[in-house]
Amino acid sequence: MIVNFCLKICYESSTMRRKQLLLLKVGIVAWLLVVYILFTYQPSTTSPSLSQKSHNINQQLDKLEDELSKQSKFYSSLLEKLRGLQRQQHEDQHISNEEDDFRLIKDGPVLPILLIACNREAAVRRSIDLLLKYRPDQERFPIIVSQDCGHKPTRETIESYGDQLSLIQQPDLSDIEVPLKERKFKGYFLIARHYKWALTQIFQKFNYEAVIIVEDDLDVAPDFYEYFSATYPILRSDPTLWCVSAWNDNGKAGLVDVRNGSSILYRTDFFPGLGWMMTRELWDELGPKWPRSYWDDWVRAPEQRANRACIRPEVSRTRTFGKKGVSNGLFYEKHLKQIHLNEVFVPFTKLNLSYLHQEQYDPTFEKEVQNSQVVSLTEVKSGRLTQGVKYKIVYHTKDVFKRTAKALGLMDDFKAGVPRTGYKGVISFFYGNNRIFLAPGNNWQGYNPSWS
Repeated sequence: MIVNFCLKICYESSTMRRKQLLLLKVGIVAWLLVVYILFTYQPSTTSPSLSQKSHNINQQLDKLEDELSKQSKFYSSLLEKLRGLQRQQHEDQHISNEEDDFRLIKDGPVLPILLIACNREAAVRRSIDLLLKYRPDQERFPIIVSQDCGHKPTRETIESYGDQLSLIQQPDLSDIEVPLKERKFKGYFLIARHYKWALTQIFQKFNYEAVIIVEDDLDVAPDFYEYFSATYPILRSDPTLWCVSAWNDNGKAGLVDVRNGSSILYRTDFFPGLGWMMTRELWDELGPKWPRSYWDDWVRAPEQRANRACIRPEVSRTRTFGKKGVSNGLFYEKHLKQIHLNEVFVPFTKLNLSYLHQEQYDPTFEKEVQNSQVVSLTEVKSGRLTQGVKYKIVYHTKDVFKRTAKALGLMDDFKAGVPRTGYKGVISFFYGNNRIFLAPGNNWQGYNPSWS
């Protein structure tokens, strides 16, 4: 209805402007005729005196001056009306844009959920149940479960949800060729093949513009959908970003601000995965060269990352319960099991998230780190630091970083030289009710891919 009204206004405004322009053209022609008649008309007297001629010329000039004055007033009035019409059109367009923005916030973009599944029927049921529990709108957030492995009980579990979701099945269940020394990692080859097929379906068959990817061993937070709805416009508008993740690798309860940090979001150079959003444009870039295995580590390589960052939360919006899988529970007991899942609904779509744009984020972040108080690992662990003050532990070598991270309970590994959650080499975390930065020295020259 609003669109029809706006179209009607634009049509009527356009029609009025055409009439005004036509009137303007007619007026100019009439004015030229008057000038022509005044200058060419001669009285019918046969021998007018010189004084009579002078008198006639003066009269003609007076008439011309009066006519020009009238025409000037007319065209000034007409010009003002046209300018008023133009201002009204601009106002109408502004109102229309505001209404479009409101509809984008109210209705939001269509963001499908791609759930990668295989042969864990209990796990997939748990994941689907939470996705359906918190989903605000089926049309905006269609759930597409892509199943590999051909496991019948898992397929039947997925199909039991009826039209609440869609099921697609990876057709290539053939054995996959794996180098002899990597036979025990065959699962990573199968997963990479499945991801490539499923993402191709999302963007080429279903023709979506973006997708949120989860696996069948993830719990999601109550504001999972809200989080991605709000960050999608930032991802679209900032070319220095290439993904949004719901995951914080260092998101243990003792390392995040659970009380006041649920709405805090960061930029990170590390690809987090575990519930993440990508665009069609990124798939067009990565899809043709997708790897045969270890796709997540491949994505983290400099050639793929290309100095781009992801958005990630202070408090995770996903948590994995998948102790058993192709990774054989790597890091699960020590780290993954302890990730704190957000419990407070944050209305992200009502918040101003423009601070995540690089041109705003970087100066603020760098100043915050630079102005923080330098302390030692011993001082941080002592628990005697003044609360409310931001602190910084400086590292210069890989060994110092790993030793410090391990002592604080942080993940200490690197991927292509980038530490987990790192941004410009800095790890931001919460410890003993204080914000702490584990930061490189001022002479930091960028990530060293040899650090692993």
